[in-house]
Amino acid sequence: MPEPVQRISHESYSFLQDNIESTIAIGTSIRDTLAPYSNQVPYDTNWEVQAAVEALHVFGSRWTIEILSTLYIAGPRRFNEMKNLLEGISSRTLSDKLRLLADERLIIRHVDDGPPIRVNYALSEHGKTCGRLLSPLVAHLKIYTGSVQVGE
Repeated sequence: MPEPVQRISHESYSFLQDNIESTIAIGTSIRDTLAPYSNQVPYDTNWEVQAAVEALHVFGSRWTIEILSTLYIAGPRRFNEMKNLLEGISSRTLSDKLRLLADERLIIRHVDDGPPIRVNYALSEHGKTCGRLLSPLVAHLKIYTGSVQVGE
């Protein structure tokens, strides 16, 4: 758990809880909408699991969450700014991961011809949407693990 614990107002805590519950209800509705199709050929449980794993595969890769979270929270950054914000990542790994995330269309690599040539990395609209969809899950996990608590 990150230290120190983030203390928030009772009002903000209630807001988070209410919206997490709404997200759960919407998620249940989405799953219920898709479920009937899972019982028909060519859809089945194995297909559903494979499709979910394939859809989420990029998020399971080391450094992906850190890079995407940094861009989501801190906004567009240059390579060295990213490297300084991501403690422990090598230049080679960062370069490889940025290329992967650009290939997955989660980030955009913007080159300013300069001089000097400057390269910025930013979330694409798809990347921003993924961040917004994951925010309720992250908030739930922060509350669940005790990283976020009601202030005294």
